[in-house]
Amino acid sequence: MQDLQLPKAGTIEVAPSILSADFAKLADEIAQVEAAGVKMIHLDVMDGHFVPNITIGPPVVAMLRKHSRLVFDTHLMIMEPEKYAKAFIEAGANHLTFHVEVARRPVELIEYIHNMGASCGVCLNPETDVDAIKTVAGLCDMILVMTVHPGFGAQKFIDSAAQKCKRIRELVGPDVRVEVDGGINPETTPIVVSYGADTLVAGNAIFSKPDRAKAVEAIRAACGNDKGNNGGEIR
Repeated sequence: MQDLQLPKAGTIEVAPSILSADFAKLADEIAQVEAAGVKMIHLDVMDGHFVPNITIGPPVVAMLRKHSRLVFDTHLMIMEPEKYAKAFIEAGANHLTFHVEVARRPVELIEYIHNMGASCGVCLNPETDVDAIKTVAGLCDMILVMTVHPGFGAQKFIDSAAQKCKRIRELVGPDVRVEVDGGINPETTPIVVSYGADTLVAGNAIFSKPDRAKAVEAIRAACGNDKGNNGGEIR
């Protein structure tokens, strides 16, 4: 479903992360948050090399694609993202984010992903400085800031990492999304929004709750009247 596109900047979006979902019934889990009105779902792809965990690959993405019309925000926490980008897009990923720490030729990879019909982003680990993405940030549709160390869910939010959103927002302006992933819940949401984030990846804060729609709404409500540095509307 390559007609599905990343929401344009100007809104605050919640992107539930399936890393905290029940993998035995992923289609049902995604359907519950889709019914809550989210526009995108965050797919955590781990290879056991770049991060110390293994999750899903293109075959799982292809199966999930049959059951959902949400944007698949696909986070490649893998070595050699250029080797697997095509397979994920062909499986149904609408957006790919790769890590700047492992990309050999990031500009070429961004162009390749765009030419394949998907949107593209780069990600920074907590210890990676914003300077690492200065040459490519303007080519991206979204920048992802890890606010925990990638590889596992339910970690403690790292505020010093989240503060990088301020510099990134200054760097990319209002037309590129700034996403945060790690420890996002109703308590940390107003913090990251005040830093300039407009895309909130939340896993445990949603999928550990029996009422997924209520959990999504709690994060939306936590934005309050602060609509972020981009003046966007809360969705």
